Amino acid sequence: MNCIIIDDEEMARAIIAQMIDNQSDLNLLESFSNAIQAIKFLNQNEVDLIFLDIHMPDFTGFDFIQTLKNPPKIILVTSDKNFAIEAFEYDCIVDYLVKPITEDRFQKAIQKATSTVVSTSAKSNKQSPLEDTTKEFYVNIDRRLIKIEFESVKVVEAKGDYIHIKTDTKNYIVHSTLKKIEDKLPNHLFLKVHRSFIINTNKIIDIEDNSVLIGKEVVPVSRANRPELMKRLNLL
Repeated sequence: MNCIIIDDEEMARAIIAQMIDNQSDLNLLESFSNAIQAIKFLNQNEVDLIFLDIHMPDFTGFDFIQTLKNPPKIILVTSDKNFAIEAFEYDCIVDYLVKPITEDRFQKAIQKATSTVVSTSAKSNKQSPLEDTTKEFYVNIDRRLIKIEFESVKVVEAKGDYIHIKTDTKNYIVHSTLKKIEDKLPNHLFLKVHRSFIINTNKIIDIEDNSVLIGKEVVPVSRANRPELMKRLNLL
């Protein structure tokens, strides 16, 4: 994958460039200290992946993304943990690296970027979409990034401006919308069964009329979403 770096810190650019050089799948085309220079480069060159800092003088990473009509895949690289939720509102962002970056964490980010590129290519060729290799997502709770495994999620419920993420071991309240988290959850595992509920279909214990039992919770199923739910079930 052809990639570029956008970061106003010279040392950060050097560290990322060295990590890129250690990856046989990556080809560093250019490195930029500001977003304006990068925009000019992108107007004349095709790039598969961008390593992007959030905090830069006069032009933030999010400002930069919004200038791009068809942005490539982006890995955010920042010393600020507080923008994780906002970051994943952008479909082009595949990972969020917090400085200082370790080699192991960097490689995991590259794996995510590579699998996303392959999956997108498969869909464009109208082939069966590949399952995303990502097995978890992160939520911002009291300025801490909490990792949640997809498999552990039972129900996601919308309540006003918040969503309740209910897992096998713990529940989380996050300031977000059901639509935003629906876009991040793998389709083969999760289904929106009601305007306020998304369920993990593997966690269904019982179905009766217009409701499903997941754990000890009864979740309503709307009439419009019931046919899709029935298609998902492995019926005799």
